[in-house]
Amino acid sequence: MIDCLAILLISFVQLIAANNEAELFFAGDAMQHGPQIKSARQADGSYDYSPYFSLIADDIAKADYAVVNLECVLGGEPYSGYPSFSAPDAYALHLRDCGFDLLQTTNNHCLDKGDRGVRRTLDVLRANGIPRIGTYYDIADRDTIAPYIATVKGIKIAFIAYTYGTNTGGGRASVVDRIDRALMAADIAKAKKMGAEVICALMHWGIEYQKLPSKQQRADAQFLIDNGVDLIIGAHPHVVQPSEMVTDKNGKKHLVVYSLGNFISNQNDVDSRGGSVVKVRLRRGAKGIEIADARYKLVFVDKPSPTANYYQLIPCKEPEKVSAGQRLTFDTFTRNVRALLEKHNIDVPEE
Repeated sequence: MIDCLAILLISFVQLIAANNEAELFFAGDAMQHGPQIKSARQADGSYDYSPYFSLIADDIAKADYAVVNLECVLGGEPYSGYPSFSAPDAYALHLRDCGFDLLQTTNNHCLDKGDRGVRRTLDVLRANGIPRIGTYYDIADRDTIAPYIATVKGIKIAFIAYTYGTNTGGGRASVVDRIDRALMAADIAKAKKMGAEVICALMHWGIEYQKLPSKQQRADAQFLIDNGVDLIIGAHPHVVQPSEMVTDKNGKKHLVVYSLGNFISNQNDVDSRGGSVVKVRLRRGAKGIEIADARYKLVFVDKPSPTANYYQLIPCKEPEKVSAGQRLTFDTFTRNVRALLEKHNIDVPEE
């Protein structure tokens, strides 16, 4: 009897501990350039993306909640890459199937196929049970979706998402959330009223290919922190920028990731050949939810080679898996990004 009680007590304590912590996983720009679409096409006309994330599948699966920026439109055929993206529906389904729980859909390419492209993207995501944040059918849809609340291991997290702008003009009906301080402040206030314990802002911002955040990024980050945002996750520059753990005047920690860089793409510049993923561990403490720690992991895009006609993300701590002809590029990418982050990151180490 005593042994049974002891086992029950241990199980109860473990359950309490499990519900006191949650791990989040954030990835950058998930792109679909023309060569990517071509390489994924199969003889029967279907699209196979299974090699893409196979080497980091465990990282995604182990996270309690995973988020990625869908930097393309599901605009239907004919499919196209840069500068006007339209990816196969199978791409979004693969992101879901490999473990991503939420897609950020607001970015500078979200209107590449106009209002029709926005709406079709939302149709595909809705039909396949894929949550999204950042673009909407109309104002009524936005009022229903944003902020997007997810309860992760008992922690209520609000997600909001914005872009600096779009490459083409907007449609008459669809709504794209843009970086606007009045809008952001209203969304943050709404999230608090909805009982959010953590607020995460997904920001599509910054200057392309610049390795350090701009003054505007820093100013917007401070605005978000001052208004109560806990996690700020950036994308768009297509290169990795530093991350900082910021402590406010009340002693509370906030995480700012200025740019995760590319998650997967066909870009050629060495510093754009990969990116970082960031893992954040949240913990319930005496004063509420706190950021226990945040760590980054570098990934490199291995492109099709004579021995493998597919794209694949390679963890940078597994150099032996890089194709022989791309090893020099891999080494340069890894060396450059590590040097940058080791110099500029604040309390966000490599895993």
